[in-house]
Amino acid sequence: MVHSLLQAVVTYVSLLWFVRVIDAMPDPAQRQLLMRQEASRQTGGRVTLTPAEQRIDAYLHQLKEQEMRAAPFPPAVHFFKAKHLIEKSSIFKLLQKMPKGAALHIHKSTLVSVDWLVTNATYRPNCYICFTWDNSVRFFFSDRQPFPRWDCFYWQLLETLRAKIGDPTGFDKSLMQHLTLFTEDPEGEYPNQDIVWEKFEKAFIAAAGLITHTPVLRDYFYRGLEELQHDNIMYLELRSGLSKTYELDGTIHDKAWTLNIFQEVIKKFKADHPDFLGARIIISVNRALGVSEVKDAVKEAIQLQKNFPDVVAGFDMVGREDSGRTLWYFREALSLPADLGVTLPYFFHAGETDDEGTDVDQNILDALLFNTTRIGHGYALAHHPLAKEISRKRNVAVELCPISNQVLKLVSDLRNHPAAVLMSEGHPLVISSDDPSMFGTTGLSYDFYEAFVGIGGLKTNLGTLKELAANSIKYSSLPAHLKETGLALWQKQWDAFISSNQ
Repeated sequence: MVHSLLQAVVTYVSLLWFVRVIDAMPDPAQRQLLMRQEASRQTGGRVTLTPAEQRIDAYLHQLKEQEMRAAPFPPAVHFFKAKHLIEKSSIFKLLQKMPKGAALHIHKSTLVSVDWLVTNATYRPNCYICFTWDNSVRFFFSDRQPFPRWDCFYWQLLETLRAKIGDPTGFDKSLMQHLTLFTEDPEGEYPNQDIVWEKFEKAFIAAAGLITHTPVLRDYFYRGLEELQHDNIMYLELRSGLSKTYELDGTIHDKAWTLNIFQEVIKKFKADHPDFLGARIIISVNRALGVSEVKDAVKEAIQLQKNFPDVVAGFDMVGREDSGRTLWYFREALSLPADLGVTLPYFFHAGETDDEGTDVDQNILDALLFNTTRIGHGYALAHHPLAKEISRKRNVAVELCPISNQVLKLVSDLRNHPAAVLMSEGHPLVISSDDPSMFGTTGLSYDFYEAFVGIGGLKTNLGTLKELAANSIKYSSLPAHLKETGLALWQKQWDAFISSNQ
């Protein structure tokens, strides 16, 4: 009712505007009214700020004006070159303190910083390394010399190799380069999407041997939650393929075992940190698979969700969208839950492409046809007016990952990100970081900065930040009663944040 009335007012004022343009200068009062009405539509535009929040908002506006006049302007520069500039920003430092709610789009293999992976995991006993023909690395823990596997015919004990090299710091830095995309020359090293995606996928494979070792996995999950909480995040939804885990003697554990570990780690972390709301997993498979393989994965996900209802949130398809198979290609597999009369929530990656009009570009519509709960990335959504309308009416939020979109070469200057249109229209949005360790980040503060300062521009304000943070709980997969608990807990943290920054 209120929305309809607002639309009627805007329409009426717009008509008055055009009538007056014919015979006189427009009334400044009408102009002001139009500007207020337009501002009310943007993300956070209808959030009422308290006097204390208004003071912080005025301070943020002043800071943003200063940064937008600066050269270089960080969101207009590749993140790898802008990172040190962002870290000096007063806005960024404030965002680090801000309670950001939930991280709803992070992949398991990139949850934890590469510094920890190298300086902790690779220093453990019985860690072997192999250098492959394509200039990549593989890791494997074993109580004996590993057999040839994964294109590796010669495995070396890392402890012995470090001793031979004699420069552990330099060697560790070289290992980190295999686990991240971060470089001082991103344009030179990654001239196109094919090259950056090739390095991206190699880094995932390199990390796998470390992360899937059972003792490392336990500590890895816990460390990931620590890094999130350190950035004032209280809840996580993690994309994971649930790779089988292995022991030192070669024993292999199934996916249920991995979920048990995840459940145990969450329980321990919540006991150690009572203000942490929890974490859930979105089971994911690569879109390079065949239909029968995805059908088996969907069946398995249905069973795992039944066995672990508090942990398994749903299902997704991951991997490079432009070179992978479309959602429609997998329609037989993805229709399986409905055919069986069961519910398996979907959280599809869709629209992570700038190839407008291709079959892949239709993933946005197909994700909605399969009733996706959220849309991962949704970069192309602004080019699909019907999909945008449907997703808005259904409250299907877009998981916006600005740094990922820039590093993977969908956009260079974040002021030109299509999400600027979504933000100006108040489309349901949440901010996330996709693959933080790949980009040299942790938590969400860097992505919040890019969205707030770059994509949102000068018109976004504290209300925008407040709504985006609250959205992350609102659009999570948590049941209604836990959403209420989470929003109450987040509001308490938000109030404390406002109070401490007066």
